[in-house]
Amino acid sequence: MPQLKLEVEGVHPLPPLILHPFTESASTVRILESARASLSMIRDGAAENEELERQLLDGRFTEFRMLFYVGKDVMRWLDQCVDACARSTELGTRNLAAQSFAHLLIQQTPADVAAKLRSWGVVEFARIFSRSIGIHTQFKEPPPREMLQADYLRQYYQFADYAYTCWRDTKKHPVLNPAQFPFTLYASGEYTKILEEQWNDA
Repeated sequence: MPQLKLEVEGVHPLPPLILHPFTESASTVRILESARASLSMIRDGAAENEELERQLLDGRFTEFRMLFYVGKDVMRWLDQCVDACARSTELGTRNLAAQSFAHLLIQQTPADVAAKLRSWGVVEFARIFSRSIGIHTQFKEPPPREMLQADYLRQYYQFADYAYTCWRDTKKHPVLNPAQFPFTLYASGEYTKILEEQWNDA
């Protein structure tokens, strides 16, 4: 669990968090909601229930893969934050862990970052980020569908929640002051365009 607040002077901008678009999230939510609603309404008909169960698991797997790749982006950013602070004269001896930056992202999400996520249609971003980390701590690469048990897919988010909690608690970590550790959020295409403009202006 987070420990004491980090006492440090000055402002220490963090690397930008670059995420691939949440292109699959809206369609996945619609698949899951449709399948859940239909399963709750149908009482008879094994064939219909089997098809709806398949749709539900297909949606779960799509959602699982989306979160894996979000976790890949987030974990890369956490490593970049640790590396940037380790190189800082002020912070180099503090041995800041990735967990501190995860707490900053999930529990202390800056207002501008939260607003940008909402503009993308992402409302439950704290859960998305924590679960994406949890999934990424379990899998080095996204496993093929046939390697995952149906029971796991049905409740994968609970496994992801537990995995995140375990990862979070593996290291003691101070809570950062968001005002001292600002960062910017970009979609991958947006960031690439910014870099291209900078190169053209150079």
